[in-house]
Amino acid sequence: MPTDGILVIDKPAGPTSHDVVDRVRAVFGQRKVGHTGTLDPLATGVLPLLLGRATKLSQHLTGSGKAYRTTVRLGVETSTLDAAGEILREAAVTVGPDDVREALDAFRGDIQQIPPMHSAKHHKGRRLHELARKGIEVEREPRSVRIDALDVVEIALPDVTLDLTCSAGTYVRVLAQDLGRALGCGGFMQSLRRTAAGPFTLDDAT
Repeated sequence: MPTDGILVIDKPAGPTSHDVVDRVRAVFGQRKVGHTGTLDPLATGVLPLLLGRATKLSQHLTGSGKAYRTTVRLGVETSTLDAAGEILREAAVTVGPDDVREALDAFRGDIQQIPPMHSAKHHKGRRLHELARKGIEVEREPRSVRIDALDVVEIALPDVTLDLTCSAGTYVRVLAQDLGRALGCGGFMQSLRRTAAGPFTLDDAT
């Protein structure tokens, strides 16, 4: 029997957001299932799904703010800006905790980000990650995003763990890379857990 409503999933690492949608379709016998914001395969956490008539709420939830906990590994840059990519560059991490805290100031508020090639963003009708897998890189225009809060959880160099709340469309992988470059050593997103999406938190998730 088709089901209408909102189901908040605590996505595990591994499956894509679409894989989770397919699984829920099978479990509930409901073809009309959509999510309100993609989580990368390696990412975990809050993934709200809309079932049946609730899919009409998509426009109200897709653009809502998000919250994350991420660990940035300094001293290494990868092809995908996260732990799934190939190592492109390595550098010694000579900065200290105070340098990290000072560098973070530049990433609070309204900032510009260049979407990564390994992303679902479209370019001339094709997703960027499809082009990236073929070794094609294209120019991407910077986009404005907002980081409302960016707090240090732990600094255990070369790793920096952060909590952030941000606007929809913020790339945490790009934040990791840009923070590493601001510190002169590079960096990538070692892990990512979404702790909230709009009004939904991990407490709501199954």
